Amino acid sequence: MVQEILILVIFLVALAYMGRAMYRSFMPNKDAGCAKGCGGCSAIDFSKIQKELDKKAV
Repeated sequence: MVQEILILVIFLVALAYMGRAMYRSFMPNKDAGCAKGCGGCSAIDFSKIQKELDKKAV
Protein backbone atom coordinates (compact mmCIF):
# COMPACT_ATOMS: atom_id res chain seq x y z
CA MET A 1 0.00 0.00 0.00
CA VAL A 2 2.79 2.43 0.87
CA GLN A 3 4.55 1.62 -2.40
CA GLU A 4 1.47 2.50 -4.45
CA ILE A 5 1.08 5.81 -2.64
CA LEU A 6 4.76 6.62 -3.18
CA ILE A 7 4.48 5.82 -6.90
CA LEU A 8 1.33 7.96 -7.13
CA VAL A 9 3.07 10.90 -5.44
CA ILE A 10 6.09 10.60 -7.75
CA PHE A 11 3.79 10.41 -10.77
CA LEU A 12 1.82 13.49 -9.69
CA VAL A 13 5.01 15.48 -9.08
CA ALA A 14 6.31 14.51 -12.53
CA LEU A 15 2.96 15.40 -14.09
CA ALA A 16 2.97 18.80 -12.37
CA TYR A 17 6.55 19.42 -13.54
CA MET A 18 5.69 18.60 -17.15
CA GLY A 19 2.54 20.71 -17.00
CA ARG A 20 4.49 23.68 -15.67
CA ALA A 21 7.15 23.27 -18.37
CA MET A 22 4.50 23.19 -21.09
CA TYR A 23 2.69 26.19 -19.59
CA ARG A 24 5.91 28.23 -19.43
CA SER A 25 6.81 27.35 -23.03
CA PHE A 26 3.56 28.85 -24.33
CA MET A 27 3.35 31.92 -22.08
CA PRO A 28 5.18 35.02 -23.28
CA ASN A 29 8.29 36.08 -21.45
CA LYS A 30 8.03 39.82 -20.81
CA ASP A 31 11.81 40.32 -20.95
CA ALA A 32 12.45 38.40 -24.17
CA GLY A 33 9.95 40.17 -26.40
CA CYS A 34 8.35 37.09 -27.94
CA ALA A 35 6.19 34.14 -26.91
CA LYS A 36 8.93 31.52 -27.12
CA GLY A 37 11.09 33.16 -24.48
CA CYS A 38 14.37 32.23 -26.11
CA GLY A 39 15.37 35.85 -26.71
CA GLY A 40 16.31 35.17 -30.31
CA CYS A 41 13.72 37.33 -32.07
CA SER A 42 13.85 41.04 -31.50
CA ALA A 43 15.87 40.97 -28.31
CA ILE A 44 19.24 40.86 -30.08
CA ASP A 45 21.17 44.12 -29.83
CA PHE A 46 23.62 44.00 -32.72
CA SER A 47 25.25 47.30 -31.84
CA LYS A 48 26.10 46.02 -28.35
CA ILE A 49 27.58 42.84 -29.83
CA GLN A 50 29.67 44.86 -32.26
CA LYS A 51 30.97 47.09 -29.45
CA GLU A 52 31.98 44.03 -27.42
CA LEU A 53 33.77 42.53 -30.43
CA ASP A 54 35.59 45.80 -31.03
CA LYS A 55 36.74 45.87 -27.39
CA LYS A 56 38.10 42.32 -27.65
CA ALA A 57 39.90 43.13 -30.90
CA VAL A 58 41.88 45.95 -29.30
